[in-house]
This record gives sequence, C-alpha cells and structure tokens, in this order.
Amino acid sequence: MQNDKLRSYLHFHVIVFIWGFTAVLGALISLDAVPLVWYRMLLASGFVFLYIKLRKRNLKLTKRKLGVLIIAGIVIALHWLTFFGAIKVSNVSITLALLSTAAFFTSILEPIFYKRKFVGYEILFGLLVIVGLYIIFQVETKYTLGIILGLISAFLSAIFTLMNGKLIKDTAPSVISFYELLTGVVAISIYLAIMSFISGGDKGFNLAFFTISSEDWGYLLILASICTAYAFIAAVAVMKHLSPYTIMLTINLEPIYGIFLAFLIFGSKEQMNPQFYYGALLILSTVILNGFLKTKRKINKIS
Repeated sequence: MQNDKLRSYLHFHVIVFIWGFTAVLGALISLDAVPLVWYRMLLASGFVFLYIKLRKRNLKLTKRKLGVLIIAGIVIALHWLTFFGAIKVSNVSITLALLSTAAFFTSILEPIFYKRKFVGYEILFGLLVIVGLYIIFQVETKYTLGIILGLISAFLSAIFTLMNGKLIKDTAPSVISFYELLTGVVAISIYLAIMSFISGGDKGFNLAFFTISSEDWGYLLILASICTAYAFIAAVAVMKHLSPYTIMLTINLEPIYGIFLAFLIFGSKEQMNPQFYYGALLILSTVILNGFLKTKRKINKIS
C-alpha cells in the first residue's frame, strides 16, 4: 500500500511535469492558436476513443448528460484557444503565471456551483491575487493582451473543472474526455467553415490550414497523445492513491515546471522583470495556502 502511494506520487509529478511542458509545446508549434487547438482536440479524441474501445467502455449517455458534456467541451475549447493565444502574443511565463489564478476563480465559483457559503479567508486571498496581478500588469505592459487572454483562460479552466467535478461522480473519465474533446473539434470546425465561407477561402479551412511541417506534426502528436490523452487518463488513476492536499500541492507546481522548462529552451525570451516574479510568487503562494486551508477544513469536517 505504501509502495503504491509512493509510485503514484512520483507518477503524478511526472504527469504535472508533462502538463507544464504543454505550454512549451504551444510555443514551439508554429501554428496559430485556432488550428493548433483543432488538431490537438482531433488527435486526442482519436487516442481516447482507441483507449475506450480497448477497455470496452460504454459510450451511451442520457440526452441531459450529453448536453452538459457539449457545453463543457465548448468551454474547454475556448480555454485552450485563449491559453495558446496568450502564449502566441506573450510567452510561456506570462501564460502559466496567469493560469495559476484558476484556483482563485474556482474558490469564487465553487460556492455558486455547489451552493455553499463563502469562507472569509477566500475573500482575503482573492484580494492578494489581485495585488499579484496588479504587480504583473504594472511591469509587463507590453504583454497586456497576453495577460488578459491568460486570465480568461484561467477563468474558463475553473468553470470546466467544476463541471467535470459533478460529471465524474457517475461517468467514466475517459468517456467524459472523449465527448468533450469531440465537441471542441466540432465547434471549432463550424467556426472555421463559416470563416472559410465568409472570406471566400482566404481564412478557415483552406490549403494553408492543412499544410503542416513535419516538425509541427511531431510536436502535435506529442501534445495530443502524451500531454492530453495519456496525462488525463493516468492522472485519474494515480489520484485514487493520493490525498487531496498532495494532489493540490503537486498541481500547483505546473507553472514552476513550465516556466523553468521555457527558460531552459527559450532562454532570454522568457526572462522577465524581477517584479513579475514577485507578483507570480504572491499568486502561487496564495493559491497553495488556500488549497492547504481548504483541505484541512474538509479533513476537520470528516473527523
């Protein structure tokens, strides 16, 4: 049992490291955000479908649940579009620092989703996160659009996390993932088809959209298979052996891993003003402390 926990803990660190590498891949892939997300969701849905068939999962769902999954899929697609959009107009460090505010948005939205009262310290932590964001905005004005897109991405991440929190109770994670990914592909395809029609083929689905370098194909396959399909399914499996606090603390290492990898790969392009790191550290510390207090509160309730 102890060995299972240790293996799961080490495995989960690898998964979070992979998640951190996702942002780096987004910067390495030369495609714009829309085709990048379309290919990612298309390929990943294919990989997850193969997994479902191998495990002989039932894909049948009620109309109501399918409707919720369609909404969640659109939210996830918008999350990834803004996430990779932020990387394209700023850099990996900015995007990941802002993505860590997803935990703050979750703490604000959770009482609404699960109909509970707000906790006093959550308001205080919210103010601290705002201070951290203010510091980043003050020193990185040239990345204003990237910061805004990063915040929108974090907000959308909080929404689909809360939606999946309800869905996961009675639906297999792989089935949820398949329908959400497939919905994203369909939604973006409709948008691209409309853009192609309006522009007469200059935008949307055209020859340029399907012209991809071998290097980008390699990165896309890694992004869709390892960073999406594998990481999602493996994360659900190892979480069964870990405490909520361990999960929360480890996930919050994602921006640290990602920023470190980006600095190693891109060098000076990722070097920011020292005050940026003060703001990012304030946000991350607040998120970790919030997670610690929430986990402790839940444990006290159980005991």
